[in-house]
Amino acid sequence: MRAFFTSLFAFILSGFLGRVVAQQLAVATGADETYIIVFMATALVAVLVTIFFFVAQFRSDPVRAADRTMWRLLAIFGIALVVLAGWTFAEPGANRSTGRDLSIIAGLILPGAATIVAQWLFVRWRLKRSAIKFGRGGANA
Repeated sequence: MRAFFTSLFAFILSGFLGRVVAQQLAVATGADETYIIVFMATALVAVLVTIFFFVAQFRSDPVRAADRTMWRLLAIFGIALVVLAGWTFAEPGANRSTGRDLSIIAGLILPGAATIVAQWLFVRWRLKRSAIKFGRGGANA
């Protein structure tokens, strides 16, 4: 039950932070209605990241599993950033990328990265708190 509530609160916290980052990017870049894709992707990323960190809590070493999950997810987002930016700049002629295209790419990647880091921080904090034991095998009170 502890893992469920940890994941629920991490989902709420990281989803809020991801939406705040997406909204700040939208305001800073003067985004229009096409930025709705970014907000939908932010919600999807929050759900997927929550599932990955929920599973990581049930591993034999949950703290290490959470760390590995965070690094792997950030690597996936880094690769996605390189691929999207390369695809945008590789378009020839009249279909050349604009500043609006780059703001959408940043909006797809940065809120996701913020969501991953917030999720990891919260889950890692809760896992370390549950690892402290008192009595014979742990610390003396």
